[in-house]
Amino acid sequence: MVTLLLDSTRLEVALSTSERLLAFRKQNVFVERSTIVKVQLIEDAWTWLRGVASPGTHVPGVMAMGTWKSTGGDDFVVIRRRRPAVVIDLEGHDEFQRLVLTTSHGVALAKALHLDGEGESDVARVVGSEAKPAAPKRPAAPKRPAAAKKPRTAPKPATA
Repeated sequence: MVTLLLDSTRLEVALSTSERLLAFRKQNVFVERSTIVKVQLIEDAWTWLRGVASPGTHVPGVMAMGTWKSTGGDDFVVIRRRRPAVVIDLEGHDEFQRLVLTTSHGVALAKALHLDGEGESDVARVVGSEAKPAAPKRPAAPKRPAAAKKPRTAPKPATA
């Protein structure tokens, strides 16, 4: 499960062992906060995928992990199914121009990135992309009146 760790100077995209294998990376992705230009919350990360996986793993509609190379620059991508995501545009980063990560905690990340750094802890665990959003609440079914229920009768024993 990808986890985003944020402190006063940098953002770290911490990858699990399976994500490292699928993304063909030996290390986590480190981004200095000063290189982050814009953070966008999006509903469908697949529309933001540009270029080709090089190196990376791509199963259309299921997952995309790794580095995507295009004429616009290199992107680091961790996309799972059709989940909400965050797009982080970078300027001056030595490896990537953009990060596209599925997460249900994009709002918390965006708020944390806009802090001045005063009063926050040294490292804050911000996002776990495997966290599932809460299921939408269903309206309660109308209750049946007590009179509408029939009393149960016990079955009669068989006589021989």
